[in-house]
Amino acid sequence: MSTYARELGPGLITGAADDDPSGISTYSQAGAAYGTGLLWTAILSFPLMCAVQLMCARIGIVARNGLAGVLRENYSRWMLWIACGLLLFANTVNIAADLAGMAAATVLLTGGRAFWFVPIYTLLVIALLVFSSYQTMTRVLKWLAVALFAYVIGAFLARPHWARVIGETLAPHVTFTQEYLLMFVAIMGTTISPYLFFWQAALNAEQDQQLMGRFGSRPRRAVGRELRAARRDVYTGMLVSNLIMFFIILTAGATLHRAGITDIETADQAAQALRPLAGRAAELLFAAGIIGTGMLGVPVLAGSGAYAVAEAAAWRRGMNERPRSAANFYGVIVAAMVIGMVLNFAKLDAIKLLLWAAVVNGLMAPPLIVIILVVCNNDKVMGQHRNGWALNVVGGIAALVMGGAAIALLASFFWK
Repeated sequence: MSTYARELGPGLITGAADDDPSGISTYSQAGAAYGTGLLWTAILSFPLMCAVQLMCARIGIVARNGLAGVLRENYSRWMLWIACGLLLFANTVNIAADLAGMAAATVLLTGGRAFWFVPIYTLLVIALLVFSSYQTMTRVLKWLAVALFAYVIGAFLARPHWARVIGETLAPHVTFTQEYLLMFVAIMGTTISPYLFFWQAALNAEQDQQLMGRFGSRPRRAVGRELRAARRDVYTGMLVSNLIMFFIILTAGATLHRAGITDIETADQAAQALRPLAGRAAELLFAAGIIGTGMLGVPVLAGSGAYAVAEAAAWRRGMNERPRSAANFYGVIVAAMVIGMVLNFAKLDAIKLLLWAAVVNGLMAPPLIVIILVVCNNDKVMGQHRNGWALNVVGGIAALVMGGAAIALLASFFWK
């Protein structure tokens, strides 16, 4: 058990970061709008996200480089910068949305103005990423995810109709309206998110470099052991992520949807999902979850973009580097955070922005999954550790499902 616990790291952090404020808001919106009707997406997304994140982890371990670094060394510049461009666009929107969600949650507790809290959280995240070590950061991020388990308890206390829950999870009723497609793309986008692809590969590569620095050169036969450990790590992280996703949808469906709240417009309405567990303290518990996961997810968003740009430009990078020695790397982090903060001054609705950030991720993810599949089947990059048929099939399904849904959603805006 202790060996297994020590193996948990990048995969668990990535899985926990997946349930960021955008994820909590999107899953809550799904439960409010459709009750238990979208619980089946948790079953669908689990093997797909496991496959995608495992491929990213394998790239980091085998190539000893992040995804953007591998693209720079082995592919054309257009593929590299298309991938980075898709990531940076999605990340910027997501950072803005998460900061807005954290500020809105804080207003529930203080009664202040969200305008002031966005810069405060921006500075906190920058300080965490710039002045904290990799080991300290991962220790903090692992435990911030615990707040999410309130939704598991809340789901049981809400006393849902369990026969219906099981039925709609295993035998879904799918419709092809624009609203349903929008929610499906948002759910898949906030679950299988572009920033997690780059973060997973970068963290595994950095972890590998730390091991090599501690023990010297790594025998190639050790790669197999690291890949097996990464598989357990990734599966654990994705299982935690999907369980939380399932119970957030279920909790919102069993409370908000049942109460006739089908469109969440404020943080206070979203917090009502936790009333069966916390009563009048629901706002406090909801705010703790949003703020905690925001402090978990926003650093991953900013860090993944910084890793990608630094790898693409061959800059010195890494969470253990001093700011002075990796100024460009940390500069990207600061720039991403500041741009996300500035977008909040447009006075956009925080809850709606969180949902649309998930939609943006859903639109950006399919081409990036295709790129990951190409890399993982490249003999020059992966050698004997290139994808087997199972990863290719499940990864291909992920690209097709998300790509098909994205195309259908975009088409619905033009042909109604």
